Amino acid sequence: MKIKLFLTTLGLIILSSSTIQQKNEIKKAEWLIGTWINKTSKGDIYENWIKVSDQEFAGKSYIIKENKPVVFETIQLTQEHGGIFYTPIVKNQNNGLPVRFSLTTMSDSVMVFENPQHDFPQIIEYRNIESDSLVVEISGINNGLERKQIFPMKRVQL
Repeated sequence: MKIKLFLTTLGLIILSSSTIQQKNEIKKAEWLIGTWINKTSKGDIYENWIKVSDQEFAGKSYIIKENKPVVFETIQLTQEHGGIFYTPIVKNQNNGLPVRFSLTTMSDSVMVFENPQHDFPQIIEYRNIESDSLVVEISGINNGLERKQIFPMKRVQL
């Protein structure tokens, strides 16, 4: 009986500690919070991230037109029981429906999300270069060809 009680208690402790670790996993992405800019010849693209809760970050990508932000993408980064998910809704794409990408790699400076069933991209990667710079890379197969787009971004100092 004592052995059974000990094993049950040990199992609960292990389960509890893995749940606590899983709850804190999204915390590794806090370097993403803030406003970022990608300066291009066609204009500046901004990406803004806020922490909604301990399990959710919200992002949006936009341009400034006539001194007003024009949002073309909203993003949810959520930690759920099954993992961490990156879910964008891009204006004029996918019939306005969200597309869910699953986290496949995470470290203190890299997050890789994948959705092999999506047309393009299938892979979205965020790389924290320094506290004031990151690189977003989208890649995959598009019309039978490998394709990759890289977006270097700098933190906007407010």
